[in-house]
Amino acid sequence: MTDIWNQYKIAIIAAAVVVVALASTLFVTPETKQAVIIRTGEPEAIVNMYNPEDPYGQTGAGFWWRIPFVDRVQMVERRVLDLDMDNQQVLTSDQQRLQVNAYARFRIIQPVTMVERAGDENQLRTQLSRILTSALRQELGRRTFASLLTAERGTAMTNIRDTLDTQAREYGAQIIDVRIKAADLPEGTPLNAAFDRMISDRQEQAETIRAQGRKNAQIIRAEADANAASTYAAAYGKDPEFYDFYRAMESYRQTFIAGEGNSSMVLDADNEYFNQFKGR
Repeated sequence: MTDIWNQYKIAIIAAAVVVVALASTLFVTPETKQAVIIRTGEPEAIVNMYNPEDPYGQTGAGFWWRIPFVDRVQMVERRVLDLDMDNQQVLTSDQQRLQVNAYARFRIIQPVTMVERAGDENQLRTQLSRILTSALRQELGRRTFASLLTAERGTAMTNIRDTLDTQAREYGAQIIDVRIKAADLPEGTPLNAAFDRMISDRQEQAETIRAQGRKNAQIIRAEADANAASTYAAAYGKDPEFYDFYRAMESYRQTFIAGEGNSSMVLDADNEYFNQFKGR
């Protein structure tokens, strides 16, 4: 073994130097990462930069080179990232204090900008969290608590996403989606007072609807009575004798038949009520 070392010492040392040089020169960029090559403190190149049009497996991932001891490689996430916000207290336009829990989805599309302005992904998350909190406060502060229970909530989320995305671009990030996981009133008196106010509002709305229904019913009945009177008047004008006969028969039916034969009437024989029995 000593003889081998003495005989091939120079070759072994040269091979070791080559291996170390190659290890220092080459690096691997996986599919899920973007590599920023930093030379003397300034970004020099980007490897495997995100492009939505690149098919998976045909990007710039794989082996790449750098200048040893001069270039530094910083890996940046290429996949969609999560941004979870801690519970924040937000004051709505109707003075309701809500405990809001939200989250966002984002992607780093300009890794050089992210490295220059945020430094790393943790610092980026911190900056985006502050922006998201501010956007939530501004947007929800213009809306009532009840509106967040309707389809208007989707519009609020779109506005928050657009505001956050505009400012996130300054850090090289793209906001994909923003959602509110929970928006609840604090437990205790504020929550009970809100429920009581909601019940009172719904009762007031119900009474308004019932009052409008009663008004419409009166109008419909009045119009129906007017139409009926007009129809009776028109029929009476065409044949007064038949109309008198018909009305008399209706009266007899209600008096003698509808009463199941138990009705008793004591009238003079010449009373006009029985004139239809006297014949013409």
